[in-house]
Amino acid sequence: MLNNLFRGIFDTETTHVIAVSQFLLCIICALVIGLILAFSYMYHTRYTKSFVATLALLPAVVCVVIMMVNGNVGTGVAVAGTFSLVRFRSVPGSAKEIGAIFLAMGTGLIMGMGYIGYAFLFALLLSLASVVYSHLDFGTRKNSALYKTLNITIPEDLDYTGVFDEILKKYTSDYNLIQVKTTNMGSLFRLTYHLTLRNAHQEKELIDKLRCRNGNLEINVSKQETTIGEL
Repeated sequence: MLNNLFRGIFDTETTHVIAVSQFLLCIICALVIGLILAFSYMYHTRYTKSFVATLALLPAVVCVVIMMVNGNVGTGVAVAGTFSLVRFRSVPGSAKEIGAIFLAMGTGLIMGMGYIGYAFLFALLLSLASVVYSHLDFGTRKNSALYKTLNITIPEDLDYTGVFDEILKKYTSDYNLIQVKTTNMGSLFRLTYHLTLRNAHQEKELIDKLRCRNGNLEINVSKQETTIGEL
């Protein structure tokens, strides 16, 4: 009698109806898996409350969608199209955030197909691997303290072509002029370099040499941010 309450209005006698107990079991297990994935993502990662909460709920959402498809090819194609829109309707995130979303969707799909044991095994193994890689700093660039971004402000009458090459060759193993930008109503230029220092302890000495060359205008040295890992 309870199962009849949850039948679809377009169902026929040959349509397979998911039992309420099976539905609740899959949802509860998916929520538990979502918590596992959320806690593993929070390990050594800067995160927001909204993203973690969404990650914890996503396996249950995908689980319900897969259960509702229930072998219907037309519905399956529509669902695939809907999921493809999620990527383009969201703000681009880091590689780790996108990976966590796909992991949550994958576990939800496995749960929705009814393979509860495999869903838990998949979630636990991938969460453990994520924690281990974070703990070992897997993929971290070596000697990251040597990679810097240098911003130099120069007067408009100073020809910036090669003006700092002599100094940069002495204190860096590699440098590239990335950007040239006018500032202060065009009366100044701001040059942006990507540097690889020879010795991190010579950073102040490098700045002092550059100050003598640029007329003691503003110089800014910061950690070089990379966007290679962004999707």
